Amino acid sequence: MSNIIEIKNVTKEFKVLNRREGLKGSLKDLFSRDYKTVRAVDNISMTIVQGEIVGYLGPNGAGKSTTIKMMTGVLEPTSGQITVNGNLPYKDRTRNAQEIGVVFGQRSQLWWALPLIESFKLLKDIYQIPDEEYSSMIKLYKSLVDIEPLLHKPVRQMSLGQRTLSDILAAFLHNPKIVFLDEPTIGLDVSMKSKIRTLIHALNKEKNTTVILTTHDMGDVDALCQRIVIIDKGKMLYDNDIEHLKGFFGSYRTLKIRPDGDIKVHSAALENELDGLSVSVTSDDEWVSILVNEDKTKVMDVLNVIQRSRAIRDMKLEEISTEEVIRKIYEEGVK
Repeated sequence: MSNIIEIKNVTKEFKVLNRREGLKGSLKDLFSRDYKTVRAVDNISMTIVQGEIVGYLGPNGAGKSTTIKMMTGVLEPTSGQITVNGNLPYKDRTRNAQEIGVVFGQRSQLWWALPLIESFKLLKDIYQIPDEEYSSMIKLYKSLVDIEPLLHKPVRQMSLGQRTLSDILAAFLHNPKIVFLDEPTIGLDVSMKSKIRTLIHALNKEKNTTVILTTHDMGDVDALCQRIVIIDKGKMLYDNDIEHLKGFFGSYRTLKIRPDGDIKVHSAALENELDGLSVSVTSDDEWVSILVNEDKTKVMDVLNVIQRSRAIRDMKLEEISTEEVIRKIYEEGVK
C-alpha cells in the first residue's frame, strides 16, 4: 500500500511577544521587539498509509493542532517537508482542500438555517461531485445510518449529536482521500458516540479513506485506531499499535474496589493510606481504581492495607486500560 502522508523532520516555530503587565506594559508592548521563539512541533517524522485510521494523541498544547494545520495547508513548516497525497499542502492549498475532509471540534461546515440536504447539495457544487457519485454516497449514507429524518431538518434545530453526525457525513461526501477528525465525539452521550464510531469505521472500510483522529476519549481510540501516534511538547513519543504499547506496561494491573460509603471520600483517604507504594488512585461514580506496578508492589499487599480500615462490597482485577497507558506515557514517556 502507498504512503498518502509523508512527514520528514518537520519543525514549526512561532515568535511570541514577551508581554509586560499593566497598562504601561501594554503600551510598551506596542513598540517592543522582545520576542521569544516557541517550538510547537520539534523534528517529527512519520508516514501514513492509505486506508489507515491513526489516533494522533497528546495533552493540550502538545502540538497536535499545529501538525494538523500543517497537513491541511493552513500553516507552513519552519523546516522539514510534508506531502499529502503528493501535494505540498501549504503551496497547493486548493488541490489539497479538494482531496481532504475536515471536522474540527464544534465548527460546523453546514449552513445553519438550511435543511441538511441543501447543505449537501451546496457541497456537491463546491466540490464538483458528479451526479452519479453524489447519488451513490447518499445511498451509502442511508444504508449506514438513519439519516432520512435529518435530511429535511434545518441544522439549527438538530441536537449536538445529530449535527456532529451530519458534519462527519459532509466531510466524507466528496469521497476525500483523507479525513481529519478533531474530537468528533466530545460532549456526546454513549449511544451517539457508538453510532458515530460505527459510521467512521464503516466509511473507512467502504471507501478506504485515511482517517487522522485527534481525541482525548480513549473509547474512540479502542474502537477505531489500528495505530496511535503520541506527541508531547512538540516531540513524538510513540508511533505503533496500542497492544505493542501495552507491552511496555505489562506488569501493571488495575485493582477496582467498591467500598461501603462515599466513593470520593474513600478515594481521597486511600491516596494517603497507600502513599509510598507504587500505586496511583482514581475514582468514578462506582469504583475506586488503584493502578498497581506489580514489579514493585503486590496486589495482595495493597488489598491488605485497604481491608484494614474499610469493608469492601465488590472488587475486580483488570489489565491496564488504554486510558491508563496513555496517562503513564504523558507522565513518564516510553522507557
